[in-house]
Amino acid sequence: MGTDFDLVIRGGKIATASDIFDADIGIRDGKIVALGTALANGRDEIDASGRLVLPGGVDAHCHFDQPTSDGSVMADDFDSGPRSAAFGGTTTVIPFACQQKGQSLRAAVDDYHKRANGKSVIDFAFHLIVTDPTPQVLGQELPALIREGYTSFKIYTTYDDLKLNDREIIEVFALAKREGALTMVHAENSDAIAWLTEALERAGQTAPRHHADARPAIAEREATHRAISLAEIVDVAMLVVHVSGGEAMDQIAAARAKGLKVFAETCPQYILLTADDLDLDGFEGAKHICSPPPRDTASQDSVWRGLANGTFQVFSSDHAPFKFDSDTGKKLRGEGASFVHVPNGIPGVETRLPLLFSEGVGKGRISLNQFVALTATNPARLYGLYPRKGTIAVGADADLAIWDTERKVTITNSALHHNVDYTPYEGRTVIGWPETVLSRGELVVQNGMLVAATGRGKFLECDVPDLLL
Repeated sequence: MGTDFDLVIRGGKIATASDIFDADIGIRDGKIVALGTALANGRDEIDASGRLVLPGGVDAHCHFDQPTSDGSVMADDFDSGPRSAAFGGTTTVIPFACQQKGQSLRAAVDDYHKRANGKSVIDFAFHLIVTDPTPQVLGQELPALIREGYTSFKIYTTYDDLKLNDREIIEVFALAKREGALTMVHAENSDAIAWLTEALERAGQTAPRHHADARPAIAEREATHRAISLAEIVDVAMLVVHVSGGEAMDQIAAARAKGLKVFAETCPQYILLTADDLDLDGFEGAKHICSPPPRDTASQDSVWRGLANGTFQVFSSDHAPFKFDSDTGKKLRGEGASFVHVPNGIPGVETRLPLLFSEGVGKGRISLNQFVALTATNPARLYGLYPRKGTIAVGADADLAIWDTERKVTITNSALHHNVDYTPYEGRTVIGWPETVLSRGELVVQNGMLVAATGRGKFLECDVPDLLL
């Protein structure tokens, strides 16, 4: 008997950003070609009865093998990072090609492709990081790169080797408007942070917990307000990354109420960690140093409200994989170093989806449709990958995660697949975990095992984001 499909996934409950329904999924040549009941035979079949079938996650903010300027080294490259993502139900990742000051942006992209080539098990795109917006970059390199499928880029208002001044930010915004790209902004007030940091160091307050004191919510609020104001002058869309709490959220909500196209992202650390996690014995708090820092329980509550009410469109990991017990990681300057010398960021690419599913959907804080929107559909739309990615629909890539919604997992670093020596969520129990993951119709993860070939992932050229049209 002949077959109509390469693969049929039968009997699952399918959820998208807008619908929940029971159906079979017919897959041919890596694409979803049919949704319906009692589909014809497939060459291969997966019984998803009693399981939830979701679009593979799109992690639109993660860092792999990114060059740094301080001697630190990211533990995850394009082999281990995407592999870890896949085990957590993510099938598309978008890390950052980072321009070093004085370097051409094109050189940064070329270098990042060399780092990625032949390694990733899942599909990937690149954001750009613009640190040196010279006339050459703004006039030639960036417009050309946008047309080649790099349609989003990140700018910083903090970190000496990354930050732009207000004039440079306006110039980048103007370029984004002209070319139809989306600018992501890391919003913290650099001068305020520098002043506070110097005051803390003079007082001998250099332990990891003081990282949170040096980067208060007001510094994030001010920079968010300023970035939105500059974008409003240019009349261009923007997205504020890794928002930590209510202060910045109020600025974003006010802008959206005025009709401005201001989008926002948050991350697991802002719903699960607080500044107290930086105040562990000895140097242990360095494991949780990230920027902006986790705040307090009131901030967590604000972020949950924002996930539910639409303030946030995207939930990303901001996976920044620095080992803890390493002189190229968190202990770059030793255990006695000031917080200012600890590499920023925490790992989370594998745990992003299970944490939000368990804490959000499982506890009734957000709906299943909202979960799919935040973790797959919206990032695909914002970054020009929809409808190839981020949904279950005829014509979309067959990027799918089959979830056991009752599976109870206690997170331990030893069970994760990244190359970092800790997880900030050690010992936390979640309910719900993806058990089977497919990318373009090919099994990637099955029964806790990687079953796809290293390097099968494809680089994705991104379109002009449809939300900007």
